[in-house]
Amino acid sequence: MAKPYGGKYSPGATAVPDAGTRPVVDPVGARANLMLLPPVILLFRSLTGGPALLATGLAGAVALGLGAWLLRGGLRADAAWRARTVARRPPVPRKILAALLTGAGVALATVTGAGPVGCVVYGLVAMLAHLAAFGIDPMQDKRAAGVDAFQQDRVARVVEEAEALLTAMSSQASRLDDRPLQARVAAFQTTARRMIDTVEEDPRDLTGARKYLGVYLQGARDATEKYADVALRGDAPDARDDYMALLDDLDRNFAAHTTRLLRDDRSDMDIEIKVLRDRLARDGIADE
Repeated sequence: MAKPYGGKYSPGATAVPDAGTRPVVDPVGARANLMLLPPVILLFRSLTGGPALLATGLAGAVALGLGAWLLRGGLRADAAWRARTVARRPPVPRKILAALLTGAGVALATVTGAGPVGCVVYGLVAMLAHLAAFGIDPMQDKRAAGVDAFQQDRVARVVEEAEALLTAMSSQASRLDDRPLQARVAAFQTTARRMIDTVEEDPRDLTGARKYLGVYLQGARDATEKYADVALRGDAPDARDDYMALLDDLDRNFAAHTTRLLRDDRSDMDIEIKVLRDRLARDGIADE
């Protein structure tokens, strides 16, 4: 039986992320997920005891639960900081706060059985074990060599906003059960992140890329949200084609502008080399 030909450029084919697409891996692993279990166990255990156990158990469960929640946010912030070339440290040390809350929760959970001294010991051990297992938050900004702090902060701020818009765009696309569309969104995000990487490597490119990483990405986020709303209602059958065409236009424009930024960098380097050679020639040190 004959099979229809299909490929990347066949009618109806959708773009998929290339090999350079960053895999989306949640930095919150199994160990962090297990931290949600102790507060649940402590909560149910406290319900079967007396008033003192109920009070300390509920307080300990709240502290452990809040610590587990802060830990998840701290791990994601830490992963985002490590992934960026230029990044500001997280404003709130969530992993350290999570360790303190875990220690407090364990102390409250054991105070009725171990006494004041024993619960403090258990709490300190739990806090230190938490810090050993998950580490502490980044305590300093990541900066590129040879770039002043003001320019670095501008780049870090724009990059953070751009990443937030890309994340929101993925969240809106995930509302739909449309894998080809989600793959096309991921492919555009890969192109956008190439521009982000270019700006991080040379902050001088920020002026030329700021509109793309701000206004255009915000427009892409808003368009994705509106399309998701329309698609879930099933109002406009042609909306998907219009949205995919918009992604194609955005992808081409982002790729072209990134190439332009890289070409300008090469032009600047060629000018610097020419100026250096002319200076050497004037000083009589040029190669014969």
